[in-house]
Amino acid sequence: MSQFLIIDDDRILVDTCTVGLQALGHEVRSASSGSGGVASLTADPPDAVVLDLGLPDQDGLAVFRKIREHTDLPVVILSGDVSEDRKVTALDGGADDYMTKPVGIRELDARLRLALRRRGTTPPEVDSRVPEIVAGVLRLDTDDRTGWWRGVELTLTRKEFDFLACLTSHAGQTCSHQLLLEWVWGPEFADEHHYLKVYIYRLRKKLGDVDGSILRTEPSLGYRLVPPTS
Repeated sequence: MSQFLIIDDDRILVDTCTVGLQALGHEVRSASSGSGGVASLTADPPDAVVLDLGLPDQDGLAVFRKIREHTDLPVVILSGDVSEDRKVTALDGGADDYMTKPVGIRELDARLRLALRRRGTTPPEVDSRVPEIVAGVLRLDTDDRTGWWRGVELTLTRKEFDFLACLTSHAGQTCSHQLLLEWVWGPEFADEHHYLKVYIYRLRKKLGDVDGSILRTEPSLGYRLVPPTS
């Protein structure tokens, strides 16, 4: 049995999720505001948090950042906002999952249990025994998770680093959509192809790849890194 905290001001949704999760054997409590949710988890930490982004007192992502200041417990975003940028921002900031409303109770339960299982595990996508991954003028340091492009350090988020690490580890080869999604986000995200477009766009900007000749799109297949040698 797990203990969940739902931070959401939608009373009907909260009641539905509470009854459903309790029926599946969990303990559930709730808070209707961001400040109330942070106070609740600080006083009595749950096993995981379900967080809405449209809270009455403050933006949900700001609440998420406050949660991360106090704890690293699993947080599943449950929101009516379906925009790709919003999803990517939340996941890139460390959210364990992002679900859009309406949601089925069994799916929510499954996502929460998955988030609990994944916590505390070493990310499989970067082998820390390999200190560097090098492809042409691109160098990735796996110890401190930094990247260098033509000798200049890149500013990379964790997910951007993992995305680039996958491409660099397979330089010259096509990385399939499924491979990239499982490498960076995990097997449960294998169908979320829209994430890839957002991250390829971000990485191309950081590499100055204006024509897509370095991070090449292989239509219907995936992406391929072809770095220059100088």
